[in-house]
Amino acid sequence: MTANTSNKSIKPAKYTIIKQYICENIESGNWPQHSKVPSENELTLQFDVSRMTARRALQELTEQGILVRSQGAGTFVATFKSQSSLLEIRNISDEINERGHQHRAQQLMLKAVSVSEEVAILLNLKNKEHVYYSQVLHFENDQPIQLEQRYVNAALVPDYLLQTFTKTTPHEYLSSVAPLTEATHEVEAVLATEDICQLLDIDTSAPCLQVKRRTWSKQGIVSLAILTSPGSKYRLGSHLVFQANP
Repeated sequence: MTANTSNKSIKPAKYTIIKQYICENIESGNWPQHSKVPSENELTLQFDVSRMTARRALQELTEQGILVRSQGAGTFVATFKSQSSLLEIRNISDEINERGHQHRAQQLMLKAVSVSEEVAILLNLKNKEHVYYSQVLHFENDQPIQLEQRYVNAALVPDYLLQTFTKTTPHEYLSSVAPLTEATHEVEAVLATEDICQLLDIDTSAPCLQVKRRTWSKQGIVSLAILTSPGSKYRLGSHLVFQANP
């Protein structure tokens, strides 16, 4: 058998075929963001594979940030762009203090809210459970450096609304009451809304760096944080952790 004949006989793994099928439907626009994708059982029947093979395809696409899996609700096309490098989770007040600068926080909002379908999916909420929302503006040497918007699963953190986030950051508090076991990050450059630009004291045409972070404890998904910083004042370079290729 020649080398060319041998190469032609090699077929992609079945889970790879399923991944390609899902990605093609997303890229073509057949499945827009938030669309529910076929379940493990449906993929098992459609492609005549084991459930383990279907699960692997969905899991790998989830790890790549293409899909979002919500226990009990299903698997959906992700909203956010592809995930960047793994980031170390740090408390912003510690970052600023380590630079020899002064951190100050202004609590802008702290209340219970109703959420969009997108947020409900990302927090794995199935029955319109309560969600708490905080908005905190962080300063470095009296210059606004980051707007933190955070949605918190009220069932897992019932006392969240009783806190004051001027001395203790939301991240610091959540780490103490619901210790972090897992997190995902999505990083992108954005143009912030006019309201956010006013808070950050920047022009509406100024690029911002936005990190969207979900955190888990042993009990489930604890929070979704949206961290927006002026691109001219903040960077992630010192926090990047690159994993070696296998």
